[in-house]
Amino acid sequence: MSFDFSEKKETRAGFGEGLLEVGKENPKVVALCADLTESLKMDAFAKAFPERFFQVGIAEANMMGIAAGLTIGGKIPFTGTFANFSTGRVYDQIRQSIAYSGKNVKICASHAGLTLGEDGATHQILEDIGLMKMLPGMTVINTCDFNQTKNAVKAIVKHIGPVYLRFGRPAVPNFTNPDEPFIIGKAKLLIEGKDVSIFATGHLVYKSLQAAELLKEQNIEAEVINIHTIKPLDTESVLKSVMKTGCVVTAEEHNKFGGMGESIAGYLSTVYPVPQEFVAVNDTFGESGKPDELMKKYHLDVPDIVEAALKVIDRKKSLKVSG
Repeated sequence: MSFDFSEKKETRAGFGEGLLEVGKENPKVVALCADLTESLKMDAFAKAFPERFFQVGIAEANMMGIAAGLTIGGKIPFTGTFANFSTGRVYDQIRQSIAYSGKNVKICASHAGLTLGEDGATHQILEDIGLMKMLPGMTVINTCDFNQTKNAVKAIVKHIGPVYLRFGRPAVPNFTNPDEPFIIGKAKLLIEGKDVSIFATGHLVYKSLQAAELLKEQNIEAEVINIHTIKPLDTESVLKSVMKTGCVVTAEEHNKFGGMGESIAGYLSTVYPVPQEFVAVNDTFGESGKPDELMKKYHLDVPDIVEAALKVIDRKKSLKVSG
């Protein structure tokens, strides 16, 4: 299967279009923003439904409390701010007011990871997936492009319970099928292979597809799977792939501690232990810089995925020889 990476669009724009669409379809949908309406691309919803849009200002904790309260009246609130402010700044409010009682709040978080860029380490949260996936009952989604983000919004509005939807700031290749329904908890097989399983999420999905093409030049068939839903994890798809390939690379724009790779490693350790390499930020904060340069410096680029695949394949071969 070939993929067209020529069109680039922002995943946050996919969120904005999806929000407007579900707002038109469902009058129960309301939106709240913490002084970042244009950055979150929520302005179209605000103009179309001013009576259903609440600008709370720089008061993220209050926004989460209001959102929790709105669910009691049957509303479906979508909150919007940067990922750092959507999680780290308001963790107590999410835990106590939303997750603990299973409130139907959709926590929508933009500008996640290193690709936030020049705003630097204080804004580039790399721990948010870990924070959210540890909350009982919280669904955690990390989309890869504009189309998938838009379709994820249309899926989570129908899901009953709290959701954390993570997306980004920069324009990235838009390559998924715009008409493909987003199925929460079901991973998407993008390339079939037999030598190594590459599980990727978010911006690392298209980089993993590029890495697979380079590996193909070395006669290595990489299987690439888009883990857009980190919780609940599609363990069936993970196990099916790994039983075929015998080794794993996980790729994500997140700290290696607490992320998608850790979830996969934890699951496989109990059912089918295999060699695994992590392409993720290695227990550090980010820094100010251009997104592409930061991805290279922190080893989240195509060559890093290729290197991890070669390394884990060698580990697999060593185990076979020693065994």
